[in-house]
Order: sequence, then structure tokens, then C-alpha cells
Amino acid sequence: SQRPYCGVDNLMEPITAALMLGSTAISVFGQLSAGQAAKKSSELNAFGIETEAELGKAQAMQMAQARMDEYESASSANLASFAAAGRDIGSDRSVKAFMEKQKEIIGKDIGRMGTQSQMELMKGRQQAAAERTAGRAARTASLFSAASTATSGLYKYQQAK
Repeated sequence: SQRPYCGVDNLMEPITAALMLGSTAISVFGQLSAGQAAKKSSELNAFGIETEAELGKAQAMQMAQARMDEYESASSANLASFAAAGRDIGSDRSVKAFMEKQKEIIGKDIGRMGTQSQMELMKGRQQAAAERTAGRAARTASLFSAASTATSGLYKYQQAK
């Protein structure tokens, strides 16, 4: 009860082989594309992180300027109050001590703002670098995966031949 030879068996082998090679090629292409997309996505994310860090730096500079403007306004108002109270602004030691203390406070405030801004900027740069590294790693992994898929597909093709 054997089937008679009709040539169909010989026809199936090339079709099967072609399907195997086509499937392998599609898988390899998909893996390479996914790796490239992950790398591009990481680059965009890193750019966004860096942009946000720079924006934070600009905001910190604006806050420092606003704090300095506030200090200058308050200093003028205090000096006017002392003068209105009849105190000699140029020689009154308590007035000088008060004004020096205010100057010290503003210096510390602005210094803290600058330090915080620098820390946030460094944090953003580190996050962006980590994001780029993850993208490159995903791209590299996709290359290895595609090479493995291609090798496996070629091996199966040779077995089916």
C-alpha cells in the first residue's frame, strides 16, 4: 500500500525549503528592525531627558534672579524704614549688621539653588547616558539574535535539503 511516485514529493521539498528560508529572512529582518527601533527610541528619550535637565537649569537661574530681585527690593525697603526711623544708615552698627546678615542669607540661598541645579543637571545627563547605553545594548542584542536566527534557519534548510 505504497503511494505511486507522482513527482509531488520532489515538488514539496523546494517549496518547503523556500518557505523555511523566507521565514528565516523575515525573522532576521524583524529582529534587526526591532533593535534599530529600540536604539532610536532610546536616543529620543535621552534627548528628552537632557532637554528637561537644561530646562531645569534655566528655571533655577530664573529663580535665583527672582530671589536676588526680592533681596534688593527688601533691602531698599529696610533702608528706607531705618532712615524714616531716624537712624543713621551709614554709621549705625545694628543697621550694618542687619544688612550684612541679609546679604549672607541671600548668598546662601543662591548658592543652594546653584548646587541643586547642578545636581539635577548631572542627574539628567547620567540618566540620558544610561538610556543611550540601553539602546545600544538592545541594538547589539538584536544583532546577536538575528545572527542566531539566520544560523538556525540555514541549518534547518540544510537538514531539509
